[in-house]
Amino acid sequence: MQALTLGPAGTYSHRAAGAVADNEIAFTESVTAIVESVAGGDYARGVVPVENSIEGSVTESLDAFAEYEVAVVREIITPIRHALLAQGEAFGTVASHAQALAQCRGYLEEHYPDVALETVASTARGVQRAREDAGVAAIGHPANAEDDTLRVLAEDIQDRTSNATRFLVVAPVGERTEAGSKTSFIVYPDVDYPGLLLEMLEPFAERDINLTRVESRPSGERLGDYVFHIDIAAGLYEERTQDALSVIESIAEDGWVRRLGSYDSETVLY
Repeated sequence: MQALTLGPAGTYSHRAAGAVADNEIAFTESVTAIVESVAGGDYARGVVPVENSIEGSVTESLDAFAEYEVAVVREIITPIRHALLAQGEAFGTVASHAQALAQCRGYLEEHYPDVALETVASTARGVQRAREDAGVAAIGHPANAEDDTLRVLAEDIQDRTSNATRFLVVAPVGERTEAGSKTSFIVYPDVDYPGLLLEMLEPFAERDINLTRVESRPSGERLGDYVFHIDIAAGLYEERTQDALSVIESIAEDGWVRRLGSYDSETVLY
């Protein structure tokens, strides 16, 4: 089974995708392209980052889920180990993905306050920059220094040792399942009035369903108009979940509710 994820080879997304597809992994540098390709049937699976414990949600992923219809079939939690990689001690730039730079902000400000920070498409792209230019260091997994070009100057430089990223495995919408301990769905009410959000949350509280994430994103239709991304700790197969979603669908009768599916979670160490 071939999976598509963020590349080039060596990204944290690549490592997470290894739990899904072993060696059958293809790469792109756009989360939106991953979701679009799976929705179009070009790939059987896609692996996308959706949330980091330090920097929060990956908004491009959320927006892609609202734009393209896919099924979420699995969750992979990956603890993040950042290392500073370079050809030598002297460098003037640190290149990495924006999330990685933010996750190591404290370390960089303390030890390298004068270096320039360069945002690139992925941690692996930053590693590639460091291999090509001795004046550039990278932030990435320490295993990226396995060849003779780069050295690990420091390990575990993330600001918090609990740093972890949540990835979702997406499949064509026809593979959506109701089995799993967690469920993700998207709600576009297409209405706005006082108490709307409370009205959308109460059906879950009344049925003892834990909400594990609630996030709003601009709909793109008009200012102040939002799409809501909601995760719950319950499966679609459960009667309480079906009852709660029925209430949500009546609230959003002028808009839509997209059930991404139910799935189980797995923590993968690298």
